[in-house]
Amino acid sequence: MKKENIYRYPYIAVGSLVFAALIGLGYNNILNIRSNEIGIPAKTFFAAIIDNANNKWFLTELGIISFNGEKWTLHNENNKVALKDMKDFAYAVNTDGPELWIASPNGATVARLPINAGSDATTYHTENAAILSNNVVKVTIGKSPLRWFGTDKGVSAFSGNNWLTPSYEEMYPGMIFEEYPITSMATNRDGDSLYVGTRGAGVARVFRNEVDGISGASVYAQWGPIILPSDNICSIYIASDGAKWFGTDKGIAKHIGNNTLENWTVFTTDDGLVDNFVQAITADKKGNFWFGTRGGVSVFNGSEWTSYTTDNGLNSNNILCLAVDRDGVVWIGTDDGVTCYNDGEFISYK
Repeated sequence: MKKENIYRYPYIAVGSLVFAALIGLGYNNILNIRSNEIGIPAKTFFAAIIDNANNKWFLTELGIISFNGEKWTLHNENNKVALKDMKDFAYAVNTDGPELWIASPNGATVARLPINAGSDATTYHTENAAILSNNVVKVTIGKSPLRWFGTDKGVSAFSGNNWLTPSYEEMYPGMIFEEYPITSMATNRDGDSLYVGTRGAGVARVFRNEVDGISGASVYAQWGPIILPSDNICSIYIASDGAKWFGTDKGIAKHIGNNTLENWTVFTTDDGLVDNFVQAITADKKGNFWFGTRGGVSVFNGSEWTSYTTDNGLNSNNILCLAVDRDGVVWIGTDDGVTCYNDGEFISYK
């Protein structure tokens, strides 16, 4: 992928005259810049998902914001959906239609789309459901109807109308998730196996067993043949070929296959990564992997690395989330708005 230095601003007549004058003087390296106002005073975009209609959804400090390609909307009219302190969300479609599952300190909320004042929404907490804790920090969903919830006391799962019974206490004592909080989660493509990243204890793997329970499988941590660069896991991405990518505070680990002890590869700034603190991972439609770090974005095509920073059009180098829409556009959430990357151009939204 060729690194582009492209900025874009609203086109105005005075600017064109200045541009023409500079060309006449020999300054032929002027960049076009375009910045778009979203009309909503949100600053921090810390989670992003794309729905089946190609709408872009973001979690911000103001709540849930969506973008349909033309209009930005802040969904703050439904008193059944929390407006603040949301930690994560996931998109799913069931027989009743599309829905968002939202993680918050008050439980797990499912809200029907579109989210407006009259949308149906239900919050599951310890008083009305067999969820381990009200403090839900992560939620993820695979192809199956299984919904996974990471809490401060462990992992809960919901399928249909049933909460599955955890039976992983021997492998993962409940206190482990209090001492080493859950930071990230991702399912395999079928959605029945879950990878759980923690702060300080590596990656735990759980799966749905045959008796409607959740069992422990294995642990990925810094020991033996496993060459995970750090036990502080910041992000997890499962690729379409099944490869697992783990972003840590000291670089990236890639694991191929089902043998826990084999086929590990580590990538750091020594290999071309722009920064070792990797907070988000995704893949685009061309097969490139995108890594959002505290120092910008790096793209890996399997052999070469290309990195982008604010010098290339990012709103901020502190990348908090990544998502690829159905047109192949990469959306980059930061602590200073969101940027999209489309056909070699960055477009800034603030």
